[in-house]
Amino acid sequence: MKAFCFVDASYKSDQIVNIPISCHQQIQYFPSRMTTLWDLALDKAAKTQDEGNTAEENSLFIIGAKNAGKTSIILRFLDRNEAPKPTVALEYTYARRSKGHNMAKDIGHIWELGGGTWLSKLMDVPLNPDTIDHAAVIICVDLSKPDEIWFTLESLLQSCRTRIDTAITEMKQSHPNIRDILQRRAADSFGVDHEDKNMVDLFPVPLIIVGTKYDLFQDMDSEKRKVICKTLRFIAHSNGATLQFFSIKIEQLVQKVRAVMTNQLFGTTPSKAIQIEYNKPLMVPAGLDSLQAIGPPPLSDKDIGRVNAKKPIDLWKHCFTSYFPQTNTDNPARVEDPSKDPKYAEPAIDTLRVQKDEELERYRRQSERRAQKKTRYDEIRA
Repeated sequence: MKAFCFVDASYKSDQIVNIPISCHQQIQYFPSRMTTLWDLALDKAAKTQDEGNTAEENSLFIIGAKNAGKTSIILRFLDRNEAPKPTVALEYTYARRSKGHNMAKDIGHIWELGGGTWLSKLMDVPLNPDTIDHAAVIICVDLSKPDEIWFTLESLLQSCRTRIDTAITEMKQSHPNIRDILQRRAADSFGVDHEDKNMVDLFPVPLIIVGTKYDLFQDMDSEKRKVICKTLRFIAHSNGATLQFFSIKIEQLVQKVRAVMTNQLFGTTPSKAIQIEYNKPLMVPAGLDSLQAIGPPPLSDKDIGRVNAKKPIDLWKHCFTSYFPQTNTDNPARVEDPSKDPKYAEPAIDTLRVQKDEELERYRRQSERRAQKKTRYDEIRA
C-alpha cells in the first residue's frame, strides 16, 4: 500500500522529519540537499562580487636627489606624455587598477617630495600612522652625480627611519604589535633563511633604491662605475632593499621600474630577475644579493687597516667618499624659489609681495643708518 503525506513548511530544511501515518508506523522524510551547477555558479558570482567591491589602497613615497628624475618616473608609470616640471615641496597623485570587469578599483597613492634632502621634514604627511602599514619608499639617486650619492642616501635613509619609528610609536595604543608585524614582513621579503640575515638592518617598510640617468652613467670611467655599483649594492642589501637602475631614454629600464612600482602599489608578482654585472644596468631584488657576492670595499689591505671603522658601513663610506668627495645638498639656497616661477603667477598676490619686499628693504636701510649713527655717537662720547 502506498502512503502519501504532506510536510509542514515550518520544519527546517536541515532536520529529519518524523511523520506519523494511520497504519501506526513512522516514515522519515529526508529533505533534498542536491545542489545544481547553477546554484554553484550563483554562489561563486556573489562571492566574487563581494570581493570585487572591496578596494585596496597602498602608498608609494618617492624621494631623492634634486633633479634626479623622480617626476619623470611617475609620469612614465602613469603613461602621461608630458614634460616634467620641478616639484614644489610635496606633491600627490594616484593611480587606479581594476581587479576585473565592473569591479572596484584598487588605489595607489603616490607622493613625491621635491627639494632633495632639504624638505625631509615633510615626510610626516605621507608616512603617518594611517599609511605606514601599507606604504613603500623609493629613494632616487643621480648616477651621473656620484659626489651627491652618499650624502643623499645617508640623509634620507636616516630621516625615513626616524619618521617611521615615530609613526610606530604613535600607533602603540591602537596597534601595539605593528612593529613586530613590519619586522616580520621585512624578514619574509628578505628571506628568513638568508645567510646574511644577522648582518643586515632591514628597513621597516619595502624600500627601493633607484639609480637614475643610467644613460649618462654608462659613459663614465670603468673603475668609477665599479665603485658606485658595489657601494649601491652594499647599501641596498644592508637595508633589505631592491636596487634598480633607470633611464628615461632606455625603454627596458622604464618597464623594469614600472613593474617594481606596480608590485608595491597593486600587489603584482615581483620579478626575480637579477643583474649584478657592473657593465650593465643593475637589477637586484631584495634578498637576492649577498655580502659574499658583493665583496669587500675597493680598498687595499693597507688602507683597510688604517681606517678607524667600527661598522662595515663606516668602511664603505670612507672608501666611497675617498673616490667621490661629497657635496652637501641640504642647503635651501640650492632650491629655486617657487614664488618666482611664472606658472604660479598671481597678479594681486605678486603685487602685494613686491610692496612688502620694498617696505622690508626700506626698513633694513633705516636700521643700518640708525646703527651707524649710534656707533658714531658712542665713539664721540668715548
